[in-house]
Amino acid sequence: MGVRDLFDLSGKVALVTGGSRGLGLQMAEALGEMGAKIAITARKQGELDEAAAHLGQRKIETLTIAGDLAKPETVPKVVDDVVKRFGTIDILVNNAGTTWGAPAEDYPQEAWRKVMSLNIDAVFFLSQEVGKRCMIPRGSGKIINIASVAGLRANPPEMATIAYNTSKAAAIHFTRALAAEWGRFGINVNVLCPGFFPSKMSKGLLEKIEKVVVARTPLHRLGGDEDLKGAIVFLASEASRHITGQYLAIDGGSSVV
Repeated sequence: MGVRDLFDLSGKVALVTGGSRGLGLQMAEALGEMGAKIAITARKQGELDEAAAHLGQRKIETLTIAGDLAKPETVPKVVDDVVKRFGTIDILVNNAGTTWGAPAEDYPQEAWRKVMSLNIDAVFFLSQEVGKRCMIPRGSGKIINIASVAGLRANPPEMATIAYNTSKAAAIHFTRALAAEWGRFGINVNVLCPGFFPSKMSKGLLEKIEKVVVARTPLHRLGGDEDLKGAIVFLASEASRHITGQYLAIDGGSSVV
């Protein structure tokens, strides 16, 4: 197989959660550009419609599914919809996530549960559903979890994101544990750890700390609209077939200093 063929995703089906905007849309676009059929989820149908139009302009076949993955009953319905349309799921990108800022001593229980329900519970239950129904029976599959460099280290106290950091650290170790358990089924499980990218979720925080973040980053820039594309295609394709249980930080070097 030639090198170009290793990255080709023609005929594959990819499910990208939180795929209506930001990093999720960037990754959905990348997978579609390499030939995959795309299913994206989000809570708001209007945002999904805009994303589908964007992908359609690039000739990417797209299915949209509105639903809240923090609710366990949503998970099987999402898989049902994708399988009904495309027949299977070859690639699962667990990208949907949320955050909440508050000091640890005052952190509300409902906020903690909100973050954990979407950032880690949904990741497990959707991986379980897709694995059982689509990947294990065929003996192949690619699961890519989207964590964060926040899962590799503590944030400065002024950021007050203890639940987010904890959930992303959990997602990283979940990746390792699932990779070890499902390797016998031919399933690769890896995790991307983005640094700061401009997004709706990070907008408020970056307004306060962008200059500091950029100054402390070896490449002296934030992530951009193309910076996750190569990594997601690599981990979703045969180019990474002998890689599992690993994390890849896409952060301009911020995690090494």
